[in-house]
Amino acid sequence: HPEWASDTELQKKNIPYIGELFLGHVRYGTFGKNSIESVHPFLRQNNWMHRNLIVAGNFNMTNVTELFNSLVELGQHPKELADTVTVMEKIGHFLDDEVTDLYFQCKNEGLSKRDASPVIAERLDVKKILKRASKGWDGGYAMAGLFGHGDAFVFRDPAGIRPAYFYEDDEIVVVASERPVIQTAFNVDFDQVKELQPGNALIIKKNGRVSEEEIITPVVKKACSFERIYFSRGSDAEIYQERKDLGKLILPAVLEAIDNDTDNTVFSYIPNTAETSFYGMVEAAQDFLNQRKNDYILKNRSKLTKDSLQALLEVKIRTEKVAIKDAKLRTFITEDSSRDDLVAHVYDVTYGVIKPEDNLVIIDDSIVRGTTLKMSIIKMMDRLKPKSIIIVSSAPQIRYPDCYGIDMAKLEGLVAFRAALELLHERNMSHIIDEVYQKCKKQENLKDAEVVNYVTEIYAPFKAQEISDKIADMLSSTEINAKVKIIFQSIENLHQACPKNLGDWYFTGDYPTPGGNKVVNRAFMNWVEGKNQRAYV
Repeated sequence: HPEWASDTELQKKNIPYIGELFLGHVRYGTFGKNSIESVHPFLRQNNWMHRNLIVAGNFNMTNVTELFNSLVELGQHPKELADTVTVMEKIGHFLDDEVTDLYFQCKNEGLSKRDASPVIAERLDVKKILKRASKGWDGGYAMAGLFGHGDAFVFRDPAGIRPAYFYEDDEIVVVASERPVIQTAFNVDFDQVKELQPGNALIIKKNGRVSEEEIITPVVKKACSFERIYFSRGSDAEIYQERKDLGKLILPAVLEAIDNDTDNTVFSYIPNTAETSFYGMVEAAQDFLNQRKNDYILKNRSKLTKDSLQALLEVKIRTEKVAIKDAKLRTFITEDSSRDDLVAHVYDVTYGVIKPEDNLVIIDDSIVRGTTLKMSIIKMMDRLKPKSIIIVSSAPQIRYPDCYGIDMAKLEGLVAFRAALELLHERNMSHIIDEVYQKCKKQENLKDAEVVNYVTEIYAPFKAQEISDKIADMLSSTEINAKVKIIFQSIENLHQACPKNLGDWYFTGDYPTPGGNKVVNRAFMNWVEGKNQRAYV
């Protein structure tokens, strides 16, 4: 049917799945089941066109139980206690209200039910629906929704925790959680892709009208820094530079650990997300070496010969691809039940590039559980017989659970938490554990806004380096011959490298919403009480 080629109306009538709105998601399962029922988008069906709603997004709510109960009080019976379903039904409830009000307006104007339908579609106030639905929400979200008649929206939380970007021209509007995918798909420049501002919704009406509207008054922006360190694609121009800066900024601590002995040090990285920070670290190392060469030449210029100068200039920072990873296996995002089985088989090493007198510096993007380091990486690196193994994390110590969309839900899973506990026991300070538990318990029934994060007191007695040293001790073992040291990024360097993404609650305990404090206290109580469950639904 070549006659259809330039006629979009004919295409829509005759070709399946041709439409003007598309909504998809690639979110993986970290909690619950990996089943077809759990796949985004979620659908709220209705025979009335305007009442159909599809929702997908990157989000977790900290107060799902309260939101669920508010729906029950309205007389509803949501099919499950899950944030996606609960949020969808909250929006759906106020969508129904809006459609009903508009129908009666049309009826009073003398319109029939059939004639009222396009008028309802035109008058439907998406901003009003989202404002009413989102009252009381506590969480991080970038969610998209489609209505059955053709309107659409993308809505971002008021702290800007989860990212959202959009591009608009006279033919199309596209929204995604990352900028480079839009740049690649539509061949547009960096500055043509805009960031959806915190608390705002991008509202796209069926008639093509597009507007960015404030739904919730924005609070202090705390965009997730872990997106920049690990989660988001490194092909974004800003993120690429930020990851390089993370590598550059941590080099002084590395130089201190190797006593500035770059001649007997090999720099490498854990594939694949740490590669960019590795480039930054090596660039900074090369700058350090060049400065040292420069100082030597100026000091000894009267004694230098052509050969000795040539030998000096030929000295380079030694870099090798030491760790080799099976690209099909990603342990951080694997379900708990299968993670440990994978880690021992993820990595192999390159032999013949390390000398017995060498320090082996190997950078990773972050250290969450420490499982892969302990069960695989350190053991494999030690087979190369280096003098020392220095593991460098481009991220700070992850001390607290996340409750806004990243799979770090339990305190006991975090190696920094386990290290702090060991230090408390070793120094006869275990009483702090019970004191923190009692403080958390007293807050159980307080309103979210009144809750304080007392779990910070677990870490308060110790310097960051003490915890890092204890982590190194825990992740090593008597069978490891090399001296093992672990270096973490500082909070100050993180903020310097990622100035637009200052959300650092998993490192500092400074949660961007009141619900975060409640979650971290609940996570601590769960650990003390031996409950192997998440602190939020």
